[in-house]
Amino acid sequence: MTVWDDLVGQDRVQEQLAAAARDADALVTAAGVGEQVPPGSKMTHAWLFTGPPGSGRSTAARAFAAALQCTSPDRALGGAPGCGFCDGCHTSLIGTHADVEVVRTDLLSIGVKETRELVRRAQLSPAVGRWQVIVLEDADRLTEGAGNVLLKAVEEPAPRTVWLLCAPSLEDVLPTIRSRCRHLTLRTPPVEAVADVLIRRDGIDPERAASAARATQGHIDRARRLATDERARSRRAAVLKLPLRVEDIGGCLKAAQELIDTATDDAKQVSEEVDAKETEEMKAALGAAAGGRLPRGTAGVMKELEDRQKRRKTRTQRDSLDLALTDLTGFYRDVLAIQLGSRIALANTDVEDALDQVARSSTPERTLRRIEAVIACRRALDRNVAPLLAVEAMTMALRAG
Repeated sequence: MTVWDDLVGQDRVQEQLAAAARDADALVTAAGVGEQVPPGSKMTHAWLFTGPPGSGRSTAARAFAAALQCTSPDRALGGAPGCGFCDGCHTSLIGTHADVEVVRTDLLSIGVKETRELVRRAQLSPAVGRWQVIVLEDADRLTEGAGNVLLKAVEEPAPRTVWLLCAPSLEDVLPTIRSRCRHLTLRTPPVEAVADVLIRRDGIDPERAASAARATQGHIDRARRLATDERARSRRAAVLKLPLRVEDIGGCLKAAQELIDTATDDAKQVSEEVDAKETEEMKAALGAAAGGRLPRGTAGVMKELEDRQKRRKTRTQRDSLDLALTDLTGFYRDVLAIQLGSRIALANTDVEDALDQVARSSTPERTLRRIEAVIACRRALDRNVAPLLAVEAMTMALRAG
């Protein structure tokens, strides 16, 4: 298998990246190693991958990073970089290559301090590989100050450094940064292609794979989780019952509280194990005694760790809420399709009775207002409105239609 095999439904993007990898290979192999990328080359020093959630932005960036580090001997015989088997490809894909730095955050933002460290690394020459590659999976989470720090490095790159930035859309990245990047837009993969990947790579039952791919509308990671995690299926089933529970004010408030409680429990479950491990490792690094007593002067370090864990928990809760709101939007999208007699495939065929019930008791205009209410809730959460207030306002709007 090549490094491109996990890039589902992105043929055009794959062709562009493969061509750039060939030019990059030729540049490093040629006598002028260490020179800047020449004009007219399909290779460039900074790339911006955009596309909807689940389209595979980070997958494309990682595959390209692996192709840049490919050391397969077949290249000398005309083979394309990105074999997937050589040491360069393998270590890049599993995250252990010395010259491939993959940056993702489980916090709400990426600050100036972290970005300066990345810029410092970007100035180094490759240690063992062919390029120094930095994959920034959450470029949309850069603060304004961090974006300005990154701008200088993108403007004046080191000769053998490549920046691979990932964001949902162009608008999520500073104009000054995106103007200096080569832009690639990924699309939502076809449902059939996602189902095929789940069957072929993850060994999932074909019927369950098709159902998960259809329910998530082509979001690869969510489809895999839905197909393999019983808890994720239970959470989704509870969310899809919400439209039938907002017939009175009491039902609206109760449904909102349960949605918040579920998101909080998800965040707690995800963070508890990670937090405990991080805390123990930090105490050991600081030289805590066997009884757990920390050396004098280390309280500030532990407080910083606790603050970071708290921010991560907040993001996890918001991500869980956002996932629930995405499922809810999909429900009303199906309702609207039924009301308008559309021939598009329904995403939530497992709750078709509920879809028919809501469709018969409403009108397309009311359904559109309900979709707008869900979108308004997501925007409110982005603006740091208290989650319970935002969700209560949404459930009341769903009731009113």
